[in-house]
Amino acid sequence: MSMFSIGLSGLNAAQNALNTVSNNVSNINTPGYNREITQLGQGRVSGGVRVNDIERQFNTYVADQLNSAKTQSSALSTYYSQVTQIDNLLADREAGLAPLMQNFFSSLEDLAASPSDPAARQGVLGTANTLSSQFRSFDGYLQDMQGNINGQIKDEITQINNTTEQIAGLNKEIALARARSGEAPNSLLNQRDQLVSELNERMDLRLNIQDGKSYSLSLPNGQPLVTGTSSFQLEAVQADYDPQRTVVGYRDGGGNVVQLDESTIKGGTLGGLMSFRSETLDKTQNQIGQLAVSLSTAFNAQHKLGVDLAGDQGEDFFAVRAPQTYSHGGNSGATITSAEFDPNQIDALRATDYTVSFEAGDPVVTRNDNGQVVDFDQDAWDDDEQLKFGGISIEFSAAPQNGDRFEIQPVRRAANGMETNIADVDKIAAASFADFEGNLDIGKVSIADGAFADADEEYSITVDQDGSVSGVEPAAATMTVNGNPFDPTTQTLEAKDRIQIGDITFTLNKLPEADGTSVSITLSDANAGDNRNALAMQELQAQSVVGGRATLTGAYASMVSDVGNRTNITEVNLDARQGLTDQLRAVQQSESGVSIDEEMANLMRYQQYYMANAKVIDTAGSLMDTILNLRG
Repeated sequence: MSMFSIGLSGLNAAQNALNTVSNNVSNINTPGYNREITQLGQGRVSGGVRVNDIERQFNTYVADQLNSAKTQSSALSTYYSQVTQIDNLLADREAGLAPLMQNFFSSLEDLAASPSDPAARQGVLGTANTLSSQFRSFDGYLQDMQGNINGQIKDEITQINNTTEQIAGLNKEIALARARSGEAPNSLLNQRDQLVSELNERMDLRLNIQDGKSYSLSLPNGQPLVTGTSSFQLEAVQADYDPQRTVVGYRDGGGNVVQLDESTIKGGTLGGLMSFRSETLDKTQNQIGQLAVSLSTAFNAQHKLGVDLAGDQGEDFFAVRAPQTYSHGGNSGATITSAEFDPNQIDALRATDYTVSFEAGDPVVTRNDNGQVVDFDQDAWDDDEQLKFGGISIEFSAAPQNGDRFEIQPVRRAANGMETNIADVDKIAAASFADFEGNLDIGKVSIADGAFADADEEYSITVDQDGSVSGVEPAAATMTVNGNPFDPTTQTLEAKDRIQIGDITFTLNKLPEADGTSVSITLSDANAGDNRNALAMQELQAQSVVGGRATLTGAYASMVSDVGNRTNITEVNLDARQGLTDQLRAVQQSESGVSIDEEMANLMRYQQYYMANAKVIDTAGSLMDTILNLRG
């Protein structure tokens, strides 16, 4: 091989190397660009140099690790940005519910001190209206977050579909480019890898490289999103169990849309949104609703044990929204006609949703938050087809069939309907309608409608240690226990029995410790100075009225603490995951990123290389001229 050919091969190699360096420098700030290196090799036969490849500096293993870290970081970042909003809402010392509940019970204390004072009565109504308004405001804020998350899920799915279509298109372009030139089209490869990286920031995916060339992407459960040059679409669809909830649907090759379980979507912005909704937003909204129902139910029950200034029995003080129910789309046709809170079982009310399914003709009630099967009142179902569980009672239009499913949300939107029923200060029942004398431990006293027409009528009952009843007055009064006729000569009482004598109903909290223990209850006319029911309502603040296990302030404090802890944990995890992501990005950049100092050095090196090869050609020309001159 002549010096001319060798010099020309060197010039060509130097030119390619300079082009590569120039390309690196120009793309130093291009997202997803991977540094290129000109790989030189010895000429095949007679010397010289050849360009073997323009090699892209891309480490698949590091890229996979970085994509996985970015998926988790994106999910935690999204989760954190959402949960901090709830944390700030609940923990606000001025706008939170805790100070408003305290103000409400403080106004009841003022009422007890001056039960006939119009100002004290107006103070109770004012704080009650403020409290119920804040419950509605909290629910409205959380419901707006539900709507915003639905919208963000739709946006994320649109972006995911656009990206998967582009990746499928690049698979095709890359295959065609390889077929035409036999070389890897680095620019297209960079674009495809950048799209995969962006896609991982939106959701967790599985990448499989077929034949070392074509990319295939799938969901964690194996359903494909990209296969070769084909892409499959995700869709934002209305949940079949809740029309207010947007979930992810998968459209398969046959055009059918299948709703994906929310737990299927993990990682990335989409996974972070869905995790936040199921783990924190739903739970907090249910807890606010449970608090509203517990407060309203307990206060209403006590208020109805009192007498207002007109001498009438107290009425419901608060109203809340009834439980929400939804039928699954494939049900047989039976619908829920009634869903109400059961005051007698309100201690069983929990801050969760339920799924009711029917198997072999019987209902199966499952908690959605932990998957546990919940017991229900079998007698009420067998006798009246009333489904009673978790502090609620449900009735159906017809007998549900096997396979029918219903979504029950007892308290999800309860706070949205919290209102103060009373507008007239004289209607506040601060006085007690009954006088109690005796040692029998009773509670939850109520009277029949119109019973005040028989004011001053006295009822009494005497109970022995074994639960036998030795005396009921008046003797002609009808006695029932738990809604069933009671015969004192053949039956005995048990603790927690609900007893009715004439117009009055009460609960036997526990059996007496001595025979002949009795209590007398007298319906009395109220007077303006009677504050006994006001005191009883004020004392509800210290009673375990939320789920039978926590006070109102205790339950709220627990909710604030739970959200605060979740916020702190998410922040710590985010910092740790972001640190790992930054480390992996540094590793990736050290191999694939463009260093301006290194490229400048290469630019000078290949410039000298080019000039040296040009000198070789110049020397070869001089030698040739000398040889030609010798002939002359």
